[in-house]
Amino acid sequence: MTDLPNINPDCFRPADPDALFPADRSSHPARILLLYGSLRQRSFSRLAAEEAGRILERLGAEIRFFDPRGLPLADAVEADHPKVAELRELVGWCEGMVWSSPERHGAMSGLMKTQIDWIPLSLGSVRPTQGKTLAVMQVCGGSQSFNTVNQLRILGRWMRLLTIPNQSSVAKAWKEFDEQGRMKASPYYDRIVDVMEELTRFTLLTRDIRAHLVDRYSERVESHEMLSKRVSQDRAV
Repeated sequence: MTDLPNINPDCFRPADPDALFPADRSSHPARILLLYGSLRQRSFSRLAAEEAGRILERLGAEIRFFDPRGLPLADAVEADHPKVAELRELVGWCEGMVWSSPERHGAMSGLMKTQIDWIPLSLGSVRPTQGKTLAVMQVCGGSQSFNTVNQLRILGRWMRLLTIPNQSSVAKAWKEFDEQGRMKASPYYDRIVDVMEELTRFTLLTRDIRAHLVDRYSERVESHEMLSKRVSQDRAV
């Protein structure tokens, strides 16, 4: 049962307890970026994100929001566009994210997808999202649905984010906020508290070891093969 002829022993690494449980850990507040998916003046996805932000601050996190106004469609401009550069800088700064989208036609909003599409899988040798935490939220105009949070989870996995188990879906969102834009007390509000508590804990737990958590055997093999090929070419010159 221990015979693994297809394994490259130079690239195979069992879990390293020292890497998983480092003696020195970061002490600064968890850095959380919040994205929302609507530009409406009374955007419930934004109001839900703002409520989540207040909870995160009470939990000791440092938060920042990205205002998506003026963000062009993906690939419509170069990546040095000011709004694109701002978004990418915030993604590089954060250690975790909250994605809050309305559900439209059974899916996330186009604006939410545009923001995610502008976040690259890699910037040079850096993967800006790999191993960072993610919490997903949605607001619905009608009955409760989970279509959007399920889609956001797929994107989070694709972006190599550590998407936490809990999530929030607020049904009939127009009934859940007062005239000042504050969320009313309800089980929906309590769920957002649950999600933000979980996000904070997962972020603090994983931020110092995220590179080790998502280190992949297949990529080590590929890098090893490329290096071996290059060395062989150098020797042949």
